Amino acid sequence: MPARIRLQRHGKKNQPFYHIVVADGRAPRDGKFIEKLGTYNPLTNPATIELNCDKAVQWLKNGAQPSETARRILSYKGVLLRRHLQIGVEKGAITQEQADVRFNEWLQAKEAKIATAKSNVENGLREQKKARMDAEKKANEAKAAAVAAKRQAAAEAEAAAKAEAEAAAANSEEAATTGDATPAGDETAEAEAPAAE
Repeated sequence: MPARIRLQRHGKKNQPFYHIVVADGRAPRDGKFIEKLGTYNPLTNPATIELNCDKAVQWLKNGAQPSETARRILSYKGVLLRRHLQIGVEKGAITQEQADVRFNEWLQAKEAKIATAKSNVENGLREQKKARMDAEKKANEAKAAAVAAKRQAAAEAEAAAKAEAEAAAANSEEAATTGDATPAGDETAEAEAPAAE
């Protein structure tokens, strides 16, 4: 069975991290391998790929078959294009200098595309953070306004209760002063009435 270029899983549960390896096709996924070509971390945005392109091209030249995911990674890093250009050089269709120029042009375009994607992701994260901060400010202002309104209502209620208490106290004092005079007059009137009879 031919050698396979494939991923070997590492990392914790729900946090995968992969090694890109060349292994015998009969070997288990995380078992023995012939050579490690690089690493792949899908958790970052965009995914982080470190790959030794020269060794990957050499293994492809020697007949190693990549798995589907490994093929996508190799295509993303330009290994398949490099191998394709190398085949053209071997057949005499293009020179090595032309192949290098084409590969460097493709690589610069790819790096520019990746840089644009990274800047878009960073800008998106920055905008999300700003939107969260604005929403939090609005929520805090609304909460502060509600607390201020509640305190003002409590102060008004307290002032009204105090005014009622003062009015009641004033009325009771007034009633006490007028009420004391009337019963005393009534008693004197009652006291005088039997004497008159």
